[in-house]
Amino acid sequence: MNSYISLGYPELGCASVLVLANAGLSLWLELGIERQLLLAALRMVVQLTLMGLVLATLFRHASPLWTAGAALGMVAFAGYEAAARQERRLAGIWAYGLGTSCLLAAATLVTTFALTGALRPDPWYDPRYAIPLLGMILGNTMTGIALGLNGLSSGLVTRRVAIEVRLLLGHDRRSALAPVVRTALRSALMPIINTMSASGVVALPGMMTGQILGGVAPADAVKYQILILFLIAGSCGLGALAAVMAGVYRLTDARHRLRLDRLAPAR
Repeated sequence: MNSYISLGYPELGCASVLVLANAGLSLWLELGIERQLLLAALRMVVQLTLMGLVLATLFRHASPLWTAGAALGMVAFAGYEAAARQERRLAGIWAYGLGTSCLLAAATLVTTFALTGALRPDPWYDPRYAIPLLGMILGNTMTGIALGLNGLSSGLVTRRVAIEVRLLLGHDRRSALAPVVRTALRSALMPIINTMSASGVVALPGMMTGQILGGVAPADAVKYQILILFLIAGSCGLGALAAVMAGVYRLTDARHRLRLDRLAPAR
């Protein structure tokens, strides 16, 4: 007996009623988020539909160039989202460039490590493995980098006087900013820590649930989910550390002065 359940548009339309109900609650309680909620749902549907078409094409024409092109497009959008989620971001191209470069480095390193080490598909750039894996790693690393940079900029603004006093007393920039850096990195890593802590007891992660619904044996689905969470944790840590430390050097100068003028105005 085939355990795979095929979904059609009527089933998806039925599930969308829940989002509409949330929008109705927003209107009733005057939360003011109904428009954002509906736009986010519409955007999600359009983006996933387009990604499905792209993946179908990539699967038919497995090529390292096509896979790399799709991966770069995903990184570019993730970098934009990481910058958009910060209240106080770096001014100019740094707002987009710093987060995107750290995303690219961390996600590429960890994804390549998984494809050539733990998974070893043939060929190693097979888009059936590379693109979904990169997507899961990118999404979580994007959140970690956004939280880390937001925590850094907010912390520097809040603790400006204390930091400048430490700098005047002879501390170098790394020492003076260390408390803010630690807080920012804790914020960046807390989502993946919470996810790993709750997995299997409070919640079944999305990939594992999808595999089980698709007919994969639970024991095999568990192994894949553990691997994915380890990869996500590694990428989040590398990406957040790189972004926060680069932010430290951008928001100070060679004379160990705090340079909050390099932050864009608060939104």
